[in-house]
Amino acid sequence: MSFLYRAVGLLSLLVLTACGAAEPKWAPDAEVARSHYVHGAPYQLTLFTVISNRTGGGGHSALMVNAPSERVIFDPAGTFYHPHLPERNDVHYGMSDAAVDFYIDYHARITWHVVEQTITVSPEVATLALAKVQSYGAVPKAMCATSVSSILGDLPGFEKAPRTMSPKKLMQWFGEQPGVTEKVIYDDSPDENGQLIQAPPLLLHHSGSS
Repeated sequence: MSFLYRAVGLLSLLVLTACGAAEPKWAPDAEVARSHYVHGAPYQLTLFTVISNRTGGGGHSALMVNAPSERVIFDPAGTFYHPHLPERNDVHYGMSDAAVDFYIDYHARITWHVVEQTITVSPEVATLALAKVQSYGAVPKAMCATSVSSILGDLPGFEKAPRTMSPKKLMQWFGEQPGVTEKVIYDDSPDENGQLIQAPPLLLHHSGSS
């Protein structure tokens, strides 16, 4: 697939297999408020798993939460960055459809593909998941799947989530849950396709379902 804005550098290639290093961040209130994005129903949890095209091993886990109040991506110990998508301790705000496409395109390349698994949940579960990702804090290196599985395991209906460091094991379990839909995204972009040079504002604000 091909998207307008691309942001894959050598650094992200090196850290994918370890999920990156812990790096506490706290975007200012004004930036978070300006990027606030409401996607609307259905309320969903989406597990993103980055898989090696060479070995089949899992390189990274992330969780998108679409709650009644807003949609965010919890990218634990990840390297994703966009200047118009503020971050607070691994939680990225302003996740419009264009922003989500940008996030996926950041990770998918010739050596990695992305598995996107989505399940619809109640507004209450989505709201609880949002609170948990926002309060989890910055995640240490190599603990991406551990943090996501821990959050899922604390949600009603997901108590049997494996507490695991393996992104692929978590992906396999999540995919077995009733009602999960799955999409696999491949991209033939080279690993050495440069750093983000220009990132215009993405469409952020939306107040209904899509």
